[in-house]
Amino acid sequence: MPGAVKRIPDVDGRRTEIVCANCGGHLGHIFIGEKLTDKNTRHCVNSISLNFEPMINENKTERAIFASGCFWGTEYHLSKVDGVISTTVGYTGGTKDNPTYKEVSTGTTGHAEATEVIYDPSKVSYEELAKLFFETHDPSQLNQQGPDVGTQYRSGIFYLNDEQKKVAEKLIATLESKGLDVATEVTKASTFWKAEDYHQDYYDHKGTTPYCHFYTKRF
Repeated sequence: MPGAVKRIPDVDGRRTEIVCANCGGHLGHIFIGEKLTDKNTRHCVNSISLNFEPMINENKTERAIFASGCFWGTEYHLSKVDGVISTTVGYTGGTKDNPTYKEVSTGTTGHAEATEVIYDPSKVSYEELAKLFFETHDPSQLNQQGPDVGTQYRSGIFYLNDEQKKVAEKLIATLESKGLDVATEVTKASTFWKAEDYHQDYYDHKGTTPYCHFYTKRF
């Protein structure tokens, strides 16, 4: 980077020190004329060699949308899964464009509090995520999850393709065969509206854990 490094005589009178041209911080020393390299220049520098690789290959990621009551708890559990790249809480399944939390909370917009999951299918499958969804809330509760009551707190899977729909219906059939009266809706996904920033990663920022989302093995 032109102009980023400055060379100055070292205090020992023999070596040449290199410092940050911006802040003057010591970087190390430079030695020229030793004939040790093709460029005849050697750096003795306080550094680490890094090879940067993209963390996300968007061509190899998939998306899922789940609703299981307060989206804080839904996101909390799904975000901990190895293979989940990112989670976003928001609103879906309603009639109003770009709704606010205050509007959704009235229960009149038709939206559900939901969590969008971006994941790496080579590390975690949609079925594994859906199983965790069913195991971290009570899917038998209708329009309610714990103390949170209203259609905005309904249990729902918003599928993005036929395969996701098949997985959801298969898991529900499995739960019902075990005697659980499942209230979870399986609905084709519509627009997902991102919630306000203060709702994102709520429990991680607050340093607490969900109050109505607990793990219960069901499969």
